[in-house]
Amino acid sequence: MSTATFRIWRGDAQGGEFREYPAEVSEGMVVLDALLQIQARHANDLACRWNCKAGKCGSCSAEVNGIPRLMCMTRLSQIPLDQPVTIEPLKAFPVVRDLATDLSWNYRVKKKIKPFKPRPPDAADGTWRMAQEDVDRVQEFRKCIECFLCQDVCHVLREHHQHEKFIGPRFLVYTAALEMHPLDTEDRLPELKQAHGVGLCNITKCCTKVCPEDITITDNAIIPLKERVVDEFYDPLGWLAKQARNALKR
Repeated sequence: MSTATFRIWRGDAQGGEFREYPAEVSEGMVVLDALLQIQARHANDLACRWNCKAGKCGSCSAEVNGIPRLMCMTRLSQIPLDQPVTIEPLKAFPVVRDLATDLSWNYRVKKKIKPFKPRPPDAADGTWRMAQEDVDRVQEFRKCIECFLCQDVCHVLREHHQHEKFIGPRFLVYTAALEMHPLDTEDRLPELKQAHGVGLCNITKCCTKVCPEDITITDNAIIPLKERVVDEFYDPLGWLAKQARNALKR
């Protein structure tokens, strides 16, 4: 067993500072283990969120040495301990206290996205038939645990604070799961183009890199959504075909 130093941000919305705490480190420990040890021994009032400690609830999101991570899934053996380990709150959201941030914006955004609207049942028993490949395509997106690490690492939110214009990677994944669902009939492309700001994403893939569920956010969700918006609003041949269809209807 050895001792490591943890440099933890302490404060609230009005400001704060980093404070250093020691923790006894042993084999197999994760960052959350050290944090809870510090909370028990040195900082009883340290505010942080955690729940399952199994990488499935998404509660313990924080920045460890500047990288958005789940503290319960970040082993200390993966981190250099010869220097203080820096732990700070997610930067894309307002601080409540210490490592706890206000994530309510995310839930407000989710309410703005048009919900699932299925087509009528196509079987006599009132159910639907779907091809397995269509099911597989959207199943990946359902793995999301809403840890919001992808939201935090996205420079549009993290650095440019475009929360009113951009819904972020998490909710582009959520929208993709709806748009690509074989039964869905809703049209969300106008909102993606305007209110949801899909055009603000410049596909750096940083969101994909931090996803603890290994969802291929950029390639499988965001880029297909961008392509659909381009086809709908910017493809000249598509525009001519749409005009011809409208003329025939008249």
